[in-house]
Amino acid sequence: MKRSVSILLSAMLSILLLVSVTGCGKQVENEGKEKTNQEQKSNEESKGTEEKINEEGKSIILATTTSTYDSGLLDYLLPKFTEETGIEVKVVPLGTGAAIELAQNGDADCLLVHAKAKEEAFIEAGYGLERFDVMYNDFVIVGPESDPAGLKEKAPSDPVEALKLIAESKATFISRGDDSGTHTKEKDLWAKASIEPSGDWYVSAGKGMGDVIQMAEEMEGYTLTDRATYLSMKDNLTLNVVTEKNDSLYNQYGVIRINPDKNEIKEEEANQFIDWILSDEAQKLIGEFGVEEFGQPLFTPNAKK
Repeated sequence: MKRSVSILLSAMLSILLLVSVTGCGKQVENEGKEKTNQEQKSNEESKGTEEKINEEGKSIILATTTSTYDSGLLDYLLPKFTEETGIEVKVVPLGTGAAIELAQNGDADCLLVHAKAKEEAFIEAGYGLERFDVMYNDFVIVGPESDPAGLKEKAPSDPVEALKLIAESKATFISRGDDSGTHTKEKDLWAKASIEPSGDWYVSAGKGMGDVIQMAEEMEGYTLTDRATYLSMKDNLTLNVVTEKNDSLYNQYGVIRINPDKNEIKEEEANQFIDWILSDEAQKLIGEFGVEEFGQPLFTPNAKK
């Protein structure tokens, strides 16, 4: 009898244990499924948020000359544009020739450069729809304190005569050598001087304006630069302006509306940027840039209204 009761109790305990384990298993399984569903929901929500950000986040690629970048102008302007429009501007600073080529290849949505003949050729070839003046500054020739070619005394405002003196004395001259707007201006001045520069004294760097100024500093040489980039670096240089203030040193910047029929571009966003940089608000900002730090604007706004 005791044996039968013992067997019965054992069987009941086994059943209870099985039910308990099964219940726990189902609870764990349900919890696991619930956790998986929550994770999946969370992932889907996260993915949806990312897709929404990607959908709403707008950007353009601006191909521009190194001087607008090296001078700090774009770091000053673009955050204000992005804040107002939500459009991020991804800057590709190059020489004007390379920037135009980038746009021709369909790798830029907008151009801000400074070699008017090249800009007009770009439009005539059908790659651009319209060009607008934005601002201007001027070029200057800078050189070492020793001024071995005597430019400050003999050619303080005559860039053609200044280049003749440099060539005659074989003083070191650092050229951009990159088909930029500055290099284009330099070649034009050499042509007016009837000189084809060559020799160890003439260094073709193939670099941007900031790098070339630094090379001139280290090599105690001369170079042609836009005034804005020079002034933005001046505190760390011994180079001085030796030739300046001549009409031939005028430096105009233009923004170009790219033809969307030639290449796929973000036309709407690019047009918003162009309209903004030509606006009274942006023109005022351009005119104020540099005044507090240098006592003069680094660029003078001149958009046509």
